[in-house]
Amino acid sequence: MNRNYQKELDRIIQKRGSRWPRVLLHSCCGPCSSAVLEYLTQYFDVTLLWYNPNLYPKEEFDRRFRTQVELIEKMGLADRVEVLAEPWKHEAYDARVKGLENEPEGGARCTECFRLRLLETARLAKHYGYDYFCTTLTLSRHKDAVRINALGEEIGRAMGVSWLPSDFKKQGREMRSTELAEQYGLYRQLYCGCEYSLHKREENS
Repeated sequence: MNRNYQKELDRIIQKRGSRWPRVLLHSCCGPCSSAVLEYLTQYFDVTLLWYNPNLYPKEEFDRRFRTQVELIEKMGLADRVEVLAEPWKHEAYDARVKGLENEPEGGARCTECFRLRLLETARLAKHYGYDYFCTTLTLSRHKDAVRINALGEEIGRAMGVSWLPSDFKKQGREMRSTELAEQYGLYRQLYCGCEYSLHKREENS
């Protein structure tokens, strides 16, 4: 049976009562986080985690982080959304995907990239006592929400921290993210982020 992750999230929101549960939200980029932040900050105390060792080259990592900070400021969330930022740790990504370099986009290499970032989000959520951990990755139609949620649940069980289910592309939020990116004049990247997606785009251009 196909699960409806949006309905599962709706139930969690409905049950929270007057509480504002704390969620550590991994962000893959500013544009994708825009509509997610707009939505989640209505119901949760959100801290954003910037941990993207997959990004390549370093200049791209820096540019996307600047865009993330710019977005939060332009949305008027700087006093509500704390940012935890980790430095570029590309060697961690290289080690995780070793042997998978020739996998196609969207395949096993991407799964390990998701796993790497969700593991770190769960670790920090556990360490700092967050109620949930989550990611903006499910906003994109190009990302497999079922796979990402399965990884989040698996990691959450193993590490003893609750995964917040999501399919953020639902309810028009993918389109809303595009609108917000245009509204705020954000840099919008032309490839997923890793060197393999960059090379693929260069081959097809």
